[in-house]
Formats: sequence, structure tokens, C-alpha cells
Amino acid sequence: MSVFADLVVELGRLLEPALSGSATAAAIVLFTVLVRLALHPLNRAAFKGATPVAGCLPMLLQAPVFILMYRAFTTPGELLDHRLFAAPLSARWGDALGAGGVLGAQGLVFLALFAVIAVVAALSAVRARRTAALVGGASAAASTSASASASASAASGPGAGARAGSAAGVELSAQQREMLRRVGGVLPLLSFGTLITAAVVPLAAGLYLATTTAWSVAEQAWLRYRKERREVVGGA
Repeated sequence: MSVFADLVVELGRLLEPALSGSATAAAIVLFTVLVRLALHPLNRAAFKGATPVAGCLPMLLQAPVFILMYRAFTTPGELLDHRLFAAPLSARWGDALGAGGVLGAQGLVFLALFAVIAVVAALSAVRARRTAALVGGASAAASTSASASASASAASGPGAGARAGSAAGVELSAQQREMLRRVGGVLPLLSFGTLITAAVVPLAAGLYLATTTAWSVAEQAWLRYRKERREVVGGA
């Protein structure tokens, strides 16, 4: 058994007195939280814009964890016998349909998981649209302000006009703003792709996806709240 599987088993044993048969499922959630806590400094750096690479690293570093989770519940081993309520952690949505249908005991577990992922995806989509709208609006306002400044400076002299024109040149063009608007309309829909993934991977991997995406939404909201609070305090 891999180190990852050993860790999940040990966490499950610690939680078993309180959670009984669903202890391993709770261990997966706890393990996911520990992974995200370890990645929090990178996410915070990415949010602050410290480095473009930092924004990709958290996703890349989670890929091996997801693969290990998938393998642990698709290959023979101790973990295959564990369940979340009525559904085996190694089961897929198709298995649940065959075991009792959509409203069967296993189907209801998957429906609850899908509902959680859908709510998180909707929150993520709303946040992404708001962010795109704010960026586009701020860029348009800055471009209008720069153009007005350039016109006013041009009347003051060639040197001032050149400097203002240079400042205006760094603003996004109308074409770039339109592209940003279109991308902002498509990207939020990608959040719902997690639903498709959760339907074809084992329940254990779906739990990981639900936990990590919920963490991402909560983390971004917290970081934004702290940023806005610092700006308010700094502007006071």
C-alpha cells in the first residue's frame, strides 16, 4: 500500500470512534484540508500577484494527490471495503445507478455529493464573473481617464502630451477589453466541469474534488475580504 493510502487508513482509524463506518470518508476530507493548508502560502502569493507561476503551482501540486486518490480506490487493497453511508468509496455513479437507481441508497449519496459540487461551482462562477466585470470596468475607466489626461496635456505642450500618450499606451485596448469580457463569460462555466469528473471517478476522488473546490472558493473569499479590509484601514 502507498504512503498516501497508509495515511488515509491511519486518519480513518483515528476518526472511527466518532464516525464509525464513514470514518475513511471523513479521513479523505481531512487529508484534503491538510493538503490545502500546505498550499495556502502559494495561493496567497498568487492572489497578491507575487509571481505568475505561483497561480499554477497549487493546481499542479494537487494533480499527483488526485492520481494517488484515484489509484488507491481502483486497485485491490484495504480501502476498497470502506464506505460513505451506503455507497462504497470505490463506487462510481454508474455503479450506484445499477445498485438501486437514482433514488437508491447509493444514488442518494452521489446526489448529495453532486449537490455540494454544484453549489460550490455556482459560487465560483459568480465570483469569476464579478472579478472579470471589475477588471474590465476598471480597465475601461483607466483608459478613459488616460485619454482625457492625454488630451488635456496635449494642450499644455508637446512634452506633456508625449508623456500622457505613453501612459495611455499601457492601458488595455478596446479589443483587449472585449476579449477579456468574452473569456470572463466562458471561464465561470468551467467550474461545472467538476460535476462531470465526479460522475466518472470513484466516490473517494469525488469527495476530494468537492472538498478542494469548496476550499478554493472559501480561501479566495477570505483573501479578498482581508485585502479589502486592509485597503479600508489604509485609506482611513
